[in-house]
Amino acid sequence: MAARTPEECEMLWERHLNAGDVDGLLALYESCASHVRSDGTTPNGVEEIREVLEEFIAMRPKFKVSLKKSVRAGGDLAVLYDEWTLTAIAPDGSPLAMGGKGVHVVHRQQDGSWAFAVTGVTNAPW
Repeated sequence: MAARTPEECEMLWERHLNAGDVDGLLALYESCASHVRSDGTTPNGVEEIREVLEEFIAMRPKFKVSLKKSVRAGGDLAVLYDEWTLTAIAPDGSPLAMGGKGVHVVHRQQDGSWAFAVTGVTNAPW
């Protein structure tokens, strides 16, 4: 399912991550998208982003996102600001709880749907 609005990108991302659906998540990204990780590394393109998402899914996460602000720039770009929480199982089997803020650039596609172009967390060491 494609996002019909910039804001729907966030809702669909939450739904697909909680379902463990990596292909559904990747469908929300442009093929040349970038993601800024909390350690400052920047996977580029859907294959590198797939690796990041598979790491999340392996932890069996329960993810909740709350969109705080959506700012449109012209008709084809928007910036989304959110807060999120995640509970999961760490690789060592211990419970894990995380949270933070995200900033994402979404871009309207030729078919009218919206997709992530740049995603990131605000605690990254930019």
